[in-house]
Amino acid sequence: MKDLFIKTDQQRQWLKKLESVKEQIVEDVEEIDRQGSFPFKGIEALKKIKYPAVTLPQQYGGEGFSIYDMILLQETLGSYDGSTALITGWSLNCIGDVFQQKIWSEDMLQHYAAQIRARPRFVNRAASEVGTGSPTRGGRPSTTAKRSGQNWIISGHKTFTTGIPVLDDILVQAFVEEEQAVGFFLISSTAPGVSWQENWDVVGMRGTSSHDLILNKVVVEDVAYVERATTPRQLKNDGYLLHIPATYLGIAQAARDYAVDFANTYQPNSLPAPIGTLPSVQEHIGQIDLKLAQARFTLYGVAELFDDVNRKGLLKNELGIAKHTVTNLAIEIVDRAMRIVGAKSLQLSNPLQRYYRDVRAGLHNPPMDDMTIKKLAEIALKERGTIYEKA
Repeated sequence: MKDLFIKTDQQRQWLKKLESVKEQIVEDVEEIDRQGSFPFKGIEALKKIKYPAVTLPQQYGGEGFSIYDMILLQETLGSYDGSTALITGWSLNCIGDVFQQKIWSEDMLQHYAAQIRARPRFVNRAASEVGTGSPTRGGRPSTTAKRSGQNWIISGHKTFTTGIPVLDDILVQAFVEEEQAVGFFLISSTAPGVSWQENWDVVGMRGTSSHDLILNKVVVEDVAYVERATTPRQLKNDGYLLHIPATYLGIAQAARDYAVDFANTYQPNSLPAPIGTLPSVQEHIGQIDLKLAQARFTLYGVAELFDDVNRKGLLKNELGIAKHTVTNLAIEIVDRAMRIVGAKSLQLSNPLQRYYRDVRAGLHNPPMDDMTIKKLAEIALKERGTIYEKA
């Protein structure tokens, strides 16, 4: 079915490029998961084909991937390894959003584009903190930026800094005391005072190394203050965030493929044919493919809306709808795949148990389910002209 969503030669060419490095990406996945280490080999393979630069617009010398292009490839990458896909997706998201929306000054965009063209770079935002939770909920960061002559001094402690072992740059959210406002500073990961705590010890997406970032009086020039927050990020409609559900859809596809292959080949001596001939197993497989279709039509439909300059201004909560729908369907798909395979799916040598743990991490990526549902209710009430007013 996925072939239905391939629309261009560029997409086909890049899918082939990803296929060419698949072996390097999947080779150590099981070991990385068990040890909680990092997919350096897969990341290096992606750098060699210059995949981290694909969302850089053509006018800046990049591939100019649209949001639709990005999720098509991110879904495939997610089927190889969820951690590698999420690490890469956050970087593609940052580059795509910053350049498409021209969030930075043109001089800074030109400067950073030249760096990307010279060498593929990984960048991610660091916004979450222990005291504020998800930045999409609007808490004020405790990380601070203080003016010191022509420079800024940044101090703070961030959580969930996905991919930090390979990040070249970090977009750090801080409270700017001088302006009593929130902004983002572009900081090199090798700057004095930048370090991290290797404390990512979780059950799913173990290879993302989403460690805590420590900023101890990091001095940056004024040019590093790249974003003044004119709109709270929890209200920002960033279509490149669709990389998140695309990753979990890829994990679900991998689980589906494993289960179908198993059903086609596993034949206990109590049966005259493989278990795929059983009505109960076929029910699970049919439901899995139905849910995959529902997820894809939702995800790719929303991506097309974001890429359509004439319609994206009408989008209200479609990003949240896509993320909620796809992530929850992906969880159901993996669960059904495990029911097909049975107790063997719980063996640590079986990839299904990893898919099961990894796919559930999607519930904790933004936008959160409860906020999506709340926003839908607010929009419905306002559109019908009730007395409801948003607090």
